Order: sequence, then C-alpha cells, then structure tokens
Amino acid sequence: MITNTFKQALKDGRPQIGLWNSLADPYVAEALATTGFDWLLIDGEHAPNDLRSMLGALQALAPYPTHAIVRPPIGDVALIKQIVEIGAQTLLIPMVDTAEQAARMVAATRYPPRGIRGVGSSGARSSRWSGIPRYVHEADDQMCVLVQVESTTGLANLAEIAAVDGVDGVFFGPADLSASMGHLGNATHPDVVAALTQGVKTVRAAGKAPGILMIDTAASRYYLEQGALFVAVGVDAMMLVQAAKTLAATFKKT
Repeated sequence: MITNTFKQALKDGRPQIGLWNSLADPYVAEALATTGFDWLLIDGEHAPNDLRSMLGALQALAPYPTHAIVRPPIGDVALIKQIVEIGAQTLLIPMVDTAEQAARMVAATRYPPRGIRGVGSSGARSSRWSGIPRYVHEADDQMCVLVQVESTTGLANLAEIAAVDGVDGVFFGPADLSASMGHLGNATHPDVVAALTQGVKTVRAAGKAPGILMIDTAASRYYLEQGALFVAVGVDAMMLVQAAKTLAATFKKT
C-alpha cells in the first residue's frame, strides 16, 4: 500500500509548506515538483483542471517527493469517486458549511461499511491495476480529507466540522471568508484575522490540522506561528505573471 506521507506528517504535527498549482498542465506540475515544496495543490475549483488534466498532474508528480493534493470544483460524491480512482489520496473539498457535509465527504473516500465509496478499483490507477493485492482493505487508512471552511456559517459550525471522524484537517479560505464577513477583497481586515486566528486554535483543539493559503510571507509566517500545519505560500500563475512583469519593467525602463 502506498503510504500517505502528508497525512502522517500532519498527525506528527510537522508543518507542511505548499504551493497552489493553477496552471493546468502536467509539465508545469512536474517542474514545480522539483522546487522543494512539501505539497502541491492541483486546483479544480478556480483553475481549468478536469479529470484528465488532474490525472496528468498526478502522473507528473508521482516520481517526486512533493505530495499531490487534489481540489475538486465541488464536494460531489461521484466526482470524488473518480478522483480517488485516478490515484489521489488527499483531497481538499471546498465550501463545507456543516458537520453533515464533512461526514459525507469522508464517507465518499471510504469503502463500505465505513463509507459509500464504490468498489471498482481493480482496473484503476488507485490500486495500480490490481497490483496492490489488499488495496480495498487498506486504502481507507491512507485517505486524507481536508475540508474548506470559508463562510460565516462554516465558521459558526467549525468545532462540529473539526470533530467529524475522518476529517484530517480544516482549510480556511481567506478570500471567501472575508467576503462572507462583509470585507470582500480584504483578507487582512482585523475582524477576518481574528476569526482566522481563533479558527486555527479551534481546529488544533480538536486534534486536527489547520491550513490556509497566504501569498504574503509575513502573513504565512503568522499563521504558522499560530499553529497552522499546512500552509500554501504562493500561487504559480501569480508568481509567473509577477516575475514576467518585473522582468519586462526592468528592460522597458532603460
């Protein structure tokens, strides 16, 4: 069975630093896998990734130590089934507002009787096409479910969401949460920062791993100091565009 090293790191309390992969191409994913990040988020919510391109990214990342996390566009049971069959062991599920939603997302990654995952991995990449003889018996324990809390409703239900058995971590979406709190476009508003800081503490108190995306270095370090265990510190598309702008400006000034 393929061990989920990312899940184990979270259990051990070892902070994991990641990068958002929104440039939906396996070649980009592989290039980023050589840069030293602990994990890479293959984004299907706000990037043009579909099942085929997610598969390509997973294949591109496979030879490297960087762990692949897949974010579907929505927490749909049928889609999750397809994503785990192409080999994803860690999923980041957006827009989870209740403990009931969180429990259903966990169930989607577990075989009966623990969950509702369809049994059909024998011809899929997940089991290495039946190359892992006890895959269906051992796969559940290597699944890592991260749920996104990014609304005032989700924040109000945070303790119950974090307490759900099988939820390994709770990721805070600062952009959506700040909008939900009435501060659209201002994730650094004092009220938002206070909510996120308390949220991290609530998740840690439940024995689970808090996570967040912050492209500002000081903000990333702040949430790591507060106890966040998986933190994305950049977005590939933004980094590319900014580097290109800087380079262009350097020569256009002369």
